[in-house]
Amino acid sequence: MAKKKTNITYLGTGRRKSSVARVYMTPGTGNITVGDKTLDEYLPQETLRMVVKSPLVLTNTADQFDVYINVYGGGFTGQAGAMRHGIARALLEAGDDYRPALKAAGYLTRDARAKERKKYGLKGARRAPQFSKR
Repeated sequence: MAKKKTNITYLGTGRRKSSVARVYMTPGTGNITVGDKTLDEYLPQETLRMVVKSPLVLTNTADQFDVYINVYGGGFTGQAGAMRHGIARALLEAGDDYRPALKAAGYLTRDARAKERKKYGLKGARRAPQFSKR
C-alpha cells in the first residue's frame, strides 16, 4: 500500500452496528477507494453506493476530494453507513461551513441501533419458548 502522503489530509472515523470505517480525504478529483478496490467494485448495490456518496453530494464536494476508506466488521449495509458517517466527519475537518447541512441531514449522528443480545431463558432477544397449558 504505497500511498502518496500529502500535507492536507482530513480524517474521519465512522461507526454503524459493528462496522468501523477510517476515512482519509485529500483534495483531488473525486475518486473513492475502499481498501484496494473502487467503491463500485466493493459495494454490490447502487443504493449502498448512493448512501456512501450522499454527504459529498449534499455539500457539492463530490469532485473536490479523493477519499480513501479502510473499513472492517459487519456487513455491507453497516459498512456503508459507517463510511457515510466517516465521510461526514472528515468533511467537518475540511470546513465548518458544511456543518449545518450535514447536521440537518442527520449524517453527523452515530446510528446507535444494533442487534439486541439474547437473554437466558428465552430463544432469542425477546422470543419466549412456546407456551402450552397442558
